[in-house]
Amino acid sequence: MPTESPNECPSRPLFLGSEIYRGSSYGPKHPLAIPRVSTAIDLSRAMGWLPDAAYRDSPLASPQELGRFHTQDYIAALHRAETDQRVNAETGERYNLGRLENPVFPEMYRRPAISAGAAILAGRLLADAPAGIVYSPASGTHHARPGRASGFCYLNAPVLGILALLDSGIERVLYVDLDAHHGDGVEDAFADDDRVLTVSVHEDGRWPFTGKAEDRPGALAVNLPVPPEFNDTEMDCLLETAILPLGQAFRPQALVIQTGADALAEDPLSRLELSNGALWRAVRALMGLAPRLMVVGGGGYNPWSVGRCWAGIWAVLNGIDPAVPPTPQAEDVLRALSWSRAAGRHPPEHWFTTLADAPRPGPLRDDVRRVAAAAITKMVRTG
Repeated sequence: MPTESPNECPSRPLFLGSEIYRGSSYGPKHPLAIPRVSTAIDLSRAMGWLPDAAYRDSPLASPQELGRFHTQDYIAALHRAETDQRVNAETGERYNLGRLENPVFPEMYRRPAISAGAAILAGRLLADAPAGIVYSPASGTHHARPGRASGFCYLNAPVLGILALLDSGIERVLYVDLDAHHGDGVEDAFADDDRVLTVSVHEDGRWPFTGKAEDRPGALAVNLPVPPEFNDTEMDCLLETAILPLGQAFRPQALVIQTGADALAEDPLSRLELSNGALWRAVRALMGLAPRLMVVGGGGYNPWSVGRCWAGIWAVLNGIDPAVPPTPQAEDVLRALSWSRAAGRHPPEHWFTTLADAPRPGPLRDDVRRVAAAAITKMVRTG
């Protein structure tokens, strides 16, 4: 058990999880029918990276805590939808519930409220300490709006985590979003708040079809839309020429990194071509920008690639090289996974026998160079 009191940020990285993710699914035909957080936990334990002292169960956020960002009528509607296991047409239309992307399912209130509770706890723990690292792979739900679900996200855990940091006295927070989809909900939440700089790397022209490089000319919001087939070489370039310089100039007191795994080459919901090593390098490089670090998950719809990626991120946060062969116990975790898509019916052997993807270098295209240059130019103009 942890030796620190429940309200202290541990001296070593803390992993926030919950067993609710193990038995919960958005439904058999939904992209989030797959196990993700539970796989990351199981792999981390099987690799010997997650001792009991580093793990804590996530709390359920209260309606009052959720109300720091979400409207009370929406919170009530979400709770009622879980209880009734249905929504009427008016509720569905008003709150975007009961739709293909945001279906009714048995834990549709509790599951996101626990994800949000983890982010709020992480923010409070970090704000109360001079330094620390908290990892909550379930808390990357970056699309939700104050009064509506959006893009598989019912509650916006990153926003609530950042608000917990700000409410506790932190004055500068850097949010870096590495998901394949634009972090629109977080950007919009802080568009008029000069305490928060949001930086989003995402596939250009993909849902939610926002996040152009020229968007929000006066706001502390930097968008880095990248072309399909975005590769490791290009990610490394953006990191070195844009993201790190922006972060260093902002001098954050706290850093939040959203590590959606849907930018990986084997994910079905993007056309990007990254290896998990590119995300691991990004997290490792960004860690030094602020003394307080909250890392959350995000998208990721291939159970093998997301589980391996997120377990590897936990290793990186602990100073461990994740590019090692899986232990026999970790290989058992990987072989026990299943996936209803065609790729899951005949998975390649390396999904079972490796944690690190093969590197995916490629050409450094002019589109990526221009996006990096535009980001730096914007920040110089906005000061």
